[in-house]
Amino acid sequence: MRKLSFLLTGLVVMFVFSASNAFAVKAVTITKPATGSEVSGHVEVCMKVMGIEVEPAKKGVHDGKGHHHLLIDVDLPSDLSKPIGKDAHHVHMGDGSTCKTLELAHGHHTIRALFAKGNHVPYDPPITDTIMIDVK
Repeated sequence: MRKLSFLLTGLVVMFVFSASNAFAVKAVTITKPATGSEVSGHVEVCMKVMGIEVEPAKKGVHDGKGHHHLLIDVDLPSDLSKPIGKDAHHVHMGDGSTCKTLELAHGHHTIRALFAKGNHVPYDPPITDTIMIDVK
């Protein structure tokens, strides 16, 4: 009976450990500014990651690594197999930085962080976070 109890305890511990690794989250979070904030025209947007690693785009494509993009007032790309465009609404942070200062017009804005590989192709499913702010 003691051996059976020991065996069952061991199996439960192994199950819990393997389940926690299987469901490890790859995530990006916008830490600054907070959603709902009222800010001035110069807005510093900062992100942190968990389960992935930020590196400059020039280091190439590596699983679980990449860099941030900020999407301003636009939806996520409909085709996640293509590189993210670069324009006023799609800000690349290919230098591996985690903060970027944006100049935004007065009004309500949606800012999405989208994590992508070194070739600017987003992960699928997307690794993303969204905030909404008001610029005064």
